[in-house]
Amino acid sequence: MRSQRILLVSLSVLLVSSLLPAAQKPLFTLHEVGKGIWAAISPDRSKAGANAGFVIGDNGVAVIDSFQNVAAAKELLAAIRRRTNLPIRFLVNTHYHLDHMTGNGVFADAGAVIVANRNVRAWARTDNLKFFGPHPTAAEREWVKSLVLPSVTYRSGIALYLGKRELIVRHLPGHTGSDSIIAVPDANVVFTGDLLWGHHLPNLIDASTDKWIETLDTLGRDYPTATFVPGHGRISHRAGLLAFRGYLVALRRDIALGLQQGKSGDALVDAVRPELEREYGTWGFFAYFAKPDILYTAEELEGKKKLPGGRVN
Repeated sequence: MRSQRILLVSLSVLLVSSLLPAAQKPLFTLHEVGKGIWAAISPDRSKAGANAGFVIGDNGVAVIDSFQNVAAAKELLAAIRRRTNLPIRFLVNTHYHLDHMTGNGVFADAGAVIVANRNVRAWARTDNLKFFGPHPTAAEREWVKSLVLPSVTYRSGIALYLGKRELIVRHLPGHTGSDSIIAVPDANVVFTGDLLWGHHLPNLIDASTDKWIETLDTLGRDYPTATFVPGHGRISHRAGLLAFRGYLVALRRDIALGLQQGKSGDALVDAVRPELEREYGTWGFFAYFAKPDILYTAEELEGKKKLPGGRVN
């Protein structure tokens, strides 16, 4: 029951946009973060559900993620078409969560080859069902079943080319086990997907936070001056990366202390949440994810957490 309760809290952020009037929030705003490189930043509670973006090269366009809403994906395609008539060559899914890949069909129909880590293809139509609780409706099952899967997959990474413009796609662990970043070296821009949340608490339902911290160290080492486009929240740089790392470190530290003191469940939440709130209470999604972040991380530290693909952390 505890896992079900915290799952519903997490789900409220993921899908709340579908319950709001369309006029209440814009789907996204576009920001040019490098020459021909655009970040589509979705405000909290937008129907788009997450950030996305696109890169214009010499002979085509690569899109990064496709939102949780087909209308948002169509609007992103229209925004691309207002800037270039070059073909849509690639769509890269940064991970398997449906808020980043529901619009895949829009770009497949536009000619894109969909590319992702192999676990995206393996898990998208199975593990996404958990976001609807133990008894998904027929409509929810159809939503997950209808996700358009990547047709090109990789284990550790792949290089994509838009003429002379190179995109380096790397699989890195932490958020889901299916995560990738997309680096554009000539512009020093990195799309991180949900491996970085810009001034927002993350969804840890599938996370391995120890590996995630190592990944953030890798990003800081390999891209020390980069502009980072996160999966949720604001465009970031090294300071934002370090701040997010600090949250995961503080979370693990405070929970480990609480567990050592014999606390669990709500007692653990009551002990840890005030400590987090002092530093991170102004971050986006704090009200939604503080409690599930504590409980999921406690399960991880105790070796009881279920991960995608039937794994246990």
